[in-house]
Amino acid sequence: MISQSISRYRIVSKIASGGMGSVYLARDTKLERSIALKVLPADVASDPGVLARFRQEARAIAAVNHPNIVVIHSVEEVGETNFITMELIEGRTLSDIMADQDIDLTFFFEIAIPLTSALEAAHAQGVTHRDLKPANIMITHAGQVKVLDFGLAKMVRPDSEDPVEDARTETLIVEDLILGTPNYMSPEQVRSGPADNRSDIFAVGAVMHHLITGQRPFNGQTATEIMAAVMRDTPAPAITVNPECPPLLSSLIERCLAKDPGKRFQDVSELRIQLEDIRDQVARDAEGIIHAIAVLPFADMSPQKDQEHFCTGIAEEIINALAGVDQLKVVSRMSSFQYRDLGGDTREIGRKLGVHTLLEGSVRKAGTKLRIIAQLIDVSDGCHMWSQRFDRELRDIFEVQDEIAQSIVKVLRLTIDPDREKHLVEVRTNDPAAYDFYLRGREFFRRWGKRNIQIAQRMFYQASAIDPDFASAHAGLADTYSYLFMYINSSPENLEQADRNSARALELDPALAEAHASRGLALSLSKVHQAAARSFHTAIELDPHLFEAYYFFARDLVVQGQYEEAISYYDKAHVASPDDYQIPILQAQIYNALGRAEEEEKANRLGMELAEKAILLNPEDARACYMGAGSMIRLGQEKRGLQWAKRALALDPDDPAILYNVACNLSGLGRIEEAIDCLERTVKVGAAYKDWMMNDTDLDPLREKERFKALVASLGQPD
Repeated sequence: MISQSISRYRIVSKIASGGMGSVYLARDTKLERSIALKVLPADVASDPGVLARFRQEARAIAAVNHPNIVVIHSVEEVGETNFITMELIEGRTLSDIMADQDIDLTFFFEIAIPLTSALEAAHAQGVTHRDLKPANIMITHAGQVKVLDFGLAKMVRPDSEDPVEDARTETLIVEDLILGTPNYMSPEQVRSGPADNRSDIFAVGAVMHHLITGQRPFNGQTATEIMAAVMRDTPAPAITVNPECPPLLSSLIERCLAKDPGKRFQDVSELRIQLEDIRDQVARDAEGIIHAIAVLPFADMSPQKDQEHFCTGIAEEIINALAGVDQLKVVSRMSSFQYRDLGGDTREIGRKLGVHTLLEGSVRKAGTKLRIIAQLIDVSDGCHMWSQRFDRELRDIFEVQDEIAQSIVKVLRLTIDPDREKHLVEVRTNDPAAYDFYLRGREFFRRWGKRNIQIAQRMFYQASAIDPDFASAHAGLADTYSYLFMYINSSPENLEQADRNSARALELDPALAEAHASRGLALSLSKVHQAAARSFHTAIELDPHLFEAYYFFARDLVVQGQYEEAISYYDKAHVASPDDYQIPILQAQIYNALGRAEEEEKANRLGMELAEKAILLNPEDARACYMGAGSMIRLGQEKRGLQWAKRALALDPDDPAILYNVACNLSGLGRIEEAIDCLERTVKVGAAYKDWMMNDTDLDPLREKERFKALVASLGQPD
């Protein structure tokens, strides 16, 4: 069938084949995308029972929408050819991966938890898989788990009282025909008995046993011998085969493999939750951590609903204070703040974040009066471990933040450094008005874009004018000038102000990590690299959790061509802020320069996924749009990449940073004239990226065009 067409699908190559049909790589000529096309052989399609099962597969997959389950596009019939079109999954099967490498605990949980999550979604739609095995589990190049082949799935209608409907469903099980793969089948499937969700749980247990021990739980020379082993044998506990297996995990797998379905987990969601708890405990043990906490953004209960910056500021200060407590793991701001305004079950939020406890609260601010309510919640049962209301004056805000942090330490019975017993939260200014302007500035600065940075700059100016000794405000000012120099206007004035304000911040507070990071960035832009490195190292020593220190240090190393070290510092920035989309996308550029294609693709996929998440949280994040677009284009998703690039441009068509980066996107798409249009507009709005236009490899497709040559010539020689 290679090179033939079925309807609008052109067959490119064969991917795999099995009893339920052959799978081909095909091109959808109408939508211009690659797909997987599963064709049922004509001789098999003549069997009504097999054809019914084939169509059943399509209904089973289509009923579930989950990121870890293959997406089905359509079920079609052309002449005597029956086929399904599906999402194309590029990667390797779990069976192939296990054959090539030893599996560590980290990889185990990266597979097992998404697998149970996929089944949880399927079971919620009344779908059982009934043929779960490593060969039906794909791992994409980006590391995402995808469950394939619901060919033996059966729609379950627990509320149905229609015997005719039930009988029609059961006709898919042919008398005396064993459906499934012997090594991972449940005893009830071996007996050709009814198979429900608990059969999938047995199969998950068998897969997990194989994954953690490297050995199948049931063995034999023939299918008959294997099925006899399933009915008769009790596999050796995983911990006896692999001493590195945590005892709780070994017990969990044993429970999944119970012969009696009634003794297994009765719901896969319970299994998933326990797996997550074991994973988190393993991580904490490895880090010497005895507790994990997430601080959610406080809710704004003020009359005008205009205190979001203040609410997030309170939560951030508490995060920073708790991050310095030994044996306490604190989830990063970006990770926990994604649950802003989403509501939902706090226990489920806590489990998703992998923590024992959650701190949430509310703020009501009216004039100089302040009411803060804070409560610490036990994720295991949703109960309050501690709660308190603070009715104070605005000037007492640092004291309140410190009391909350101190209370958490006491409730969790943690020990802290004697030097920090009196104060966990640092008092940065004694003027509440200056602090309020500073928080507003920080909120705008994180939104990116020319207009937001200019607003942030005004806020930091106001803060520093009210309190000239407010070091954090001067550090914020330095960062805004550095940003303007990097992305908007590379004028000597911007660089001079970045240098002046970062130096002033350090003069006011030599122990402020943010000031050292700001100083490092200003020095980096001035190309004083050794001094910049010293500033970044000092910032990291003062605050090992400071994202900006690692991030800007990595960028400085890239400029110097120290790629391997830059990758290392980007990795550390990722640990400090795991949901930041910029890091993997910038790493992908380094991997491209080093010719490491596989790592480049994986980084681009992760960056794209994180950019998508960032857009859901902040639809006006233009940087996420154009950086995500770049990754999509490099991954071959040209149509989506173009949509995202245009979305970025629509958010602010006069922002030179957006214009320049969208030009890079369009260049990668081969839309040469449109790319040059964008570059010309960057010059018209006052930006002149001389160095970038002459050296950026993203613009290589434009270099022989006369319009581009003329534009570059008009900028003069680079500085």
